[in-house]
Amino acid sequence: MTSPVPHDPYSALRVGEFRLFLAMRLSMTLAIQIQSVVVGWQVYQLTQDPLSLGLVGLVEAVPSIGVTLFAGHLADVYNRRTIILTTITVFLFSSLALAATSLESYHVLTGQWAVPKLVPIYAAIFVTGLARGFLAPTNFAFMSQLIDKSRFANAVTWNSTIWQVGMVGGPAAAGLIYGGFGLQSAYGVQCSLVVLALLAGLNIAAKPVSPVPAGEHIWFRLAEGLRFVFGHQIILATISLDLFAVLFGGATALLPIFASDILKTGPEGLGLLRSAPAVGSVLMMIWLAYHPIQRRTGQVLLWAVAGFGAATVGFALSTHLWLSLFLLALTGLFDSVSVVLRSTLLQTLTPDQMKGRVSAVNGIFVSSSNEIGAFESGATARLLGLVPSVVFGGCMSLLVVSITAWRAKKLRELDT
Repeated sequence: MTSPVPHDPYSALRVGEFRLFLAMRLSMTLAIQIQSVVVGWQVYQLTQDPLSLGLVGLVEAVPSIGVTLFAGHLADVYNRRTIILTTITVFLFSSLALAATSLESYHVLTGQWAVPKLVPIYAAIFVTGLARGFLAPTNFAFMSQLIDKSRFANAVTWNSTIWQVGMVGGPAAAGLIYGGFGLQSAYGVQCSLVVLALLAGLNIAAKPVSPVPAGEHIWFRLAEGLRFVFGHQIILATISLDLFAVLFGGATALLPIFASDILKTGPEGLGLLRSAPAVGSVLMMIWLAYHPIQRRTGQVLLWAVAGFGAATVGFALSTHLWLSLFLLALTGLFDSVSVVLRSTLLQTLTPDQMKGRVSAVNGIFVSSSNEIGAFESGATARLLGLVPSVVFGGCMSLLVVSITAWRAKKLRELDT
């Protein structure tokens, strides 16, 4: 009788180019998170308006969603490494533009009015959204070329873990640097991280993509990707669950207000709040690297999203910093289960020649849940008030789980 092969939690990390990919991903995640925290605090200090924070997410989401399908098509037909390096370079220029808004000369030129000062900031965020719209689907497709299929699940876990480490370190670093050294230093560190990501990407060899059949029009190829996603109940249910749960339940955009008005803490406290979900995620990712989910997968996913919604409601009602941090960590812990399962399903169920387009569709769902969710949070907070809006969002997440469990039988019964 053949004995089972022992699980190797480090199998993907033994691939050198995958390690470089993770270094690039970590540097970019840190840079994006630092930018997000710093811009959020900067904009709220200028306006004291929750809607202005929501607009930051909307301005980034609109271009990102607008180009994502086209970006997925490009990732399936052109050199993915070149696309990644180009988008990182564009992101670097938008980061330098944001850094310029921290200079004294910028404030002299824009005068004393808040709205003119926001226009260049929103413009730079718009360019950031364009870059991220191309980067996300290309990263997803490129990673599958660096690792063999037997290591996919382990690679997804480590990729998600590194992403969550960036989600922890980025906001914490942003708060500490901004609070201790000022706005210019925070932007300076962010730009340096983008340069490091560019250097890591340059050391990964280019990989060939599958040839495109002659005569296939771009619109046919985009429609093909959409048909694949919407015709696959498990994939559609999984990404829809994440979309609506985070769209309604996410409170990230409102954390500057919780930090300032409810928990009475400064930018350092905001950095801790932004890091807390990722702390929970990293802990769960490490656990999943050693103990991958192999049974009752669909039920685990549904319960995890339900836990995310319940923890969001608890956070909205908390008035103590440490309790708020704990509840935010729980949201990250539950969300990480969804991230790993969704990414693994997409990687394993999608043909390689369609990975860019399918990832683009997934990217639209993710961008909608995160950036448009930020706008929804700001608008709902303006309408209902801060705490009631987040309670409402958490309850809506629970409702989404119930509807998905009822309607998506294949996901509910998914066992491996």
